[in-house]
Amino acid sequence: MALNVAPVPSPTAVSRPPYVGGVNIEIVDAALGDKPVLRRLMELYMYDFSELDGRELDQHGLFGYRYLDHYWTAPERHPLLIRCEDRWAGFALVRAGNPSSMAEFFVLRKYRRRGIGREVAQMVFRRFPGRWEVEEVRENPAARRFWQRSIPATFEEVETAEGWKQKFVVESPERC
Repeated sequence: MALNVAPVPSPTAVSRPPYVGGVNIEIVDAALGDKPVLRRLMELYMYDFSELDGRELDQHGLFGYRYLDHYWTAPERHPLLIRCEDRWAGFALVRAGNPSSMAEFFVLRKYRRRGIGREVAQMVFRRFPGRWEVEEVRENPAARRFWQRSIPATFEEVETAEGWKQKFVVESPERC
């Protein structure tokens, strides 16, 4: 009798969990050709965030994100796109290291409050096991509550000049 064993996905593989909130979720490594999609999703994210930080559009009507290009040139930066039911649904920008950090995280409003963001966050953490830090600005207490519920490990939370930071460790799948 042969056993069918699923391969363990590498950090560059597409992650496909079961349905969450009635929706199939994928996390996809953003290729260079996906940069325009990520740039447009970033504009939606920055628009949402402008309510908190008061940022203004530039002369071209864009918010912009000055670090976006770095995600295709710096090896420690990982641009990830989120798909729900084969449609773009958000992104995660990860800076891998010791500790790793979630630089930016965004889920479109239509997919929020259904457990999708929490599942995606946990999938991202598992892709980069080790020490992590997640930070939220003081003006965004909803983000603080989201991360407190989404971090898949015991965490230490500290108050910073800008807001809050959670520190935690995600074990590698071999050690779980």
